[in-house]
Formats: sequence, C-alpha cells, structure tokens
Amino acid sequence: MVFSTIIFLLRFLPITLALYYLAPPKLKNTVLFLCSLVFYCWGEVRFFPVMLALILINYLCGLGLERFGQNKTARLILLLIALAGSLGMLFYFKYANFVLSSINAIFGTGFAPIQGISVLPLGISFYTFQTLSYTIDVYRRDVETEHNIIDFGAYVVMFPQLIAGPIVKYRDVSDRLHVYKGRCELKQIEDGMTLFTFGLAKKVLLADAIGALWTDIIGVADSPSVSFVGLANASTPLVWLGVIAYSLQLYFDFSGYSLMGIGMGKMLGFDFPQNFNYPYIAKSVTEFWRRWHISLGTWFREYLYIPLGGNRVSKPRLFFNLLVVWAATGIWHGASWNFLIWGLYFAVLLILEKAFLGKLLQKLPAALQHLYTLFLVLVSWAIFAVEDFGHMGAYLKAMFGLGGGLTNDNVSYYFFSFLPMLIIAAVASTPLAAKLWKRLPEKPRLALLPILLLAGLVFSTAYLVDATYNPFLYFRF
Repeated sequence: MVFSTIIFLLRFLPITLALYYLAPPKLKNTVLFLCSLVFYCWGEVRFFPVMLALILINYLCGLGLERFGQNKTARLILLLIALAGSLGMLFYFKYANFVLSSINAIFGTGFAPIQGISVLPLGISFYTFQTLSYTIDVYRRDVETEHNIIDFGAYVVMFPQLIAGPIVKYRDVSDRLHVYKGRCELKQIEDGMTLFTFGLAKKVLLADAIGALWTDIIGVADSPSVSFVGLANASTPLVWLGVIAYSLQLYFDFSGYSLMGIGMGKMLGFDFPQNFNYPYIAKSVTEFWRRWHISLGTWFREYLYIPLGGNRVSKPRLFFNLLVVWAATGIWHGASWNFLIWGLYFAVLLILEKAFLGKLLQKLPAALQHLYTLFLVLVSWAIFAVEDFGHMGAYLKAMFGLGGGLTNDNVSYYFFSFLPMLIIAAVASTPLAAKLWKRLPEKPRLALLPILLLAGLVFSTAYLVDATYNPFLYFRF
C-alpha cells in the first residue's frame, strides 16, 4: 500500500484517523502501532518477521544499554549487536545478491543467487536507519531508553514516514510520543491536511505527469505510451529533455511523498523534520545537498561523517571522509554499481568545491552558479536513472553529442506537447509561488486556500481513479 492509491486515500487513512482520534489518550500509540502494522503488512506480510526482529533487537539492546550504564564493555557489545542485527538484515535483503553477482562477474565464479529475496522489504532502508539512530543515541546517552515496546514499535513503524521518509530520529518524536492528552490540536490537524494535499498534488499532478515524458523518451517497460522513442533513437536534445523531465519527476515525487508524510505526521500530533527545500535553486553542489533529502544527509552527517572526524581533520583525511560518506550515500539508494558511481561522482564534486572550486564559484554571477549546479546535477541523474552500464554509457554519450545524432523529428513533438507541464513544473520547483502567495492579503488567502485544497484533492483523486501510470520510485529503498 502506498499513499497515492485510492485504497489508501479513501479507506485506510480515514479509518486510521478515525480510530486514532476516538481512541482513549493512553491507547493512541497502540492504535498507531497496530494500524501501521496493517499498512506495512498489506503487501508485505511475509516480511513481518523482519520488522518484528528489528524492533525487538533494538528495543532489547536499548534496555541493556540502560541496565549496564557503567559497564563500557557490555555497552559496546550491545551496540555492536544492534548494529550487526540491523545492518545484517539490510545487507542480506538488499545487497547479498548484488555482492554475489558482482563476485561472479569479476572472478568468473558461479555462486547462485539467494532465493526468496528478489523483492526488497518495503522501506527497509528507512526503518533500519531509524532503529539504528535510536540505539546509537541511547548508547551516546543523547536520549533516554524507551521502556514501552508498543511506544517504541509505534515509532519504528509509524506509517506516514515508513516507506518514503523523511528519516525520523527517535529524539525528533520522543516527547510527543509520550504526550497522551492533547496530542492532536485542531490547528496542527488543519496544517497537516494542507501539507498532505499539496504533497499529493505534487506527486500525482506534477511528478507523474512530467515522468511520462521521461518514460516515453527512454523507452522503459512501464511507459504510458505504446509508442516510445527508446534510447537508441534519441537525439542529444531529446536525451537532455528526458533527463530534465526525470529530474523534475524525482523532485516532485520524493518531495511530494515527504510532504504527505510530514502532513500525516501533523495530523497524528507529530512534527517531522523538513526533507526538501527547493534544491534546484542551489548555486553549488554543496548547497544542493543541503536542500535535497535533508533528513538523509543529516543522518549520514551525525552517524558517519562526524564519527569519522568530520571537517576537523587534515585535508587528505577530510577528502577521505567525504569519499566514505558519499560511497555509503550512493549505495544506500540501491544495490547497483551505478548508485555507487553516482555517490562517488558527488564526492568528487564536493571535494573540488571544498578544495578550491567553491571560492571560485562565489566570484561568478549568480546565474552562472545556478547553471553550473543544474548542469552537474542533471548529469548525475542520468547516472542515477540508468542501472545498466551499457545504457548509461549510451545515454551519457548522447547527452554530449557523441551518439544518437544532434536532432530528430521527435524533439519538437515532445517539447511542445509537454511545454505547459515543463513550465509549470519548473516554476513549482522554485519558491516563486510561495512568495507570491505570502504577498496576498490575509483575507484572500483564507478564502482561496480551501478552494485550492479541494481542487487539488479532487483532481488528484480523479487522476488516480483512471491512472495507467502511477510509478512508485521507492521500491529499491
């Protein structure tokens, strides 16, 4: 079950909210826990033991860390058990077959793939990082141990952020998790409904609409069109048009899901951290990653980059730290070599900006800084999107005029067919609309907001009823 489906919008969400609001204060976490398990098990029931094991391992290790508060050796052993259990499960389900196939390709061996793990437990990358953050924070004494397993389970499987983020650390919600009376305020619920509706519109009306251009150009199996161009026939302008469409699809899909999650969190009485902040207005790659998937970047900074020494080290060690962090960031996104290359690509760019390029960029006009950043980010999405090395090479060659020809008749057709949507998406990826909205007097805003929300909900629902193209981009997470 995913957010952008009729069954979620018209059945699961209203029923869950009704049960949650009607439940006695002391039972709200229980209702949230049970409903979240239903959400997870809807299409993933065979992976329920995995979820349960992660909850139990980290819950018990948390209790042990409190019990052996003065025993450094015991605390370290318990931390290692939690790390091994959580990361071990993530490795087994997500990376084991990738490692085996890579060994076979490199050394010519014949290891058979592990059966039964071809489908990844939905959201395992997100909830693994959440359980790890809890145990590590307890070990560091940054948070108190959670004694109630239902409350801890509610934190781990909380459905608004279970499958698509943002990555919520235990300390982000621990206070509200133990507020029973008055957890849900009317203003917070209203704000949550607003954010959810805008997030849904982002995903359905923008991401899916503009994503259709990308799939028609690249020629993937789930293309909404029966006649697509395909990589072999795509010219240089067309592949650039395709990667621009893909970049907008990614942004509106990821930020839309995050906004829906944040909105539902507010409806339940929780404040989740911001996850996207107009990344395409960035003037450097460094700034881009301060604005893109903020919760993931924060997680890696707190639990990997800083423990490695952060930036309070020599330049060579700093560059090494960046390589490690970005290799991990890349491979977190998927079990494929292209994701590792994608991560290292950004590592090199960030190293260059920290070494000298960042100071040079600041001397350039703002427009050139934007163009520099957008160009490099668009190239990165071509690496990110195409897992097959041969196809990736062909796509990159076509982008730089080394294959596919410089033009063909399809360019004008696709460009003008999708031009209105491209303009809308490009404007929506900037703060312009938000700034214009804030300039309106209060009374017109109050009058227009319900109309916009109703329109967004109606049009999104209508689209989903008849949708033939509604991709879920988080299957690899």
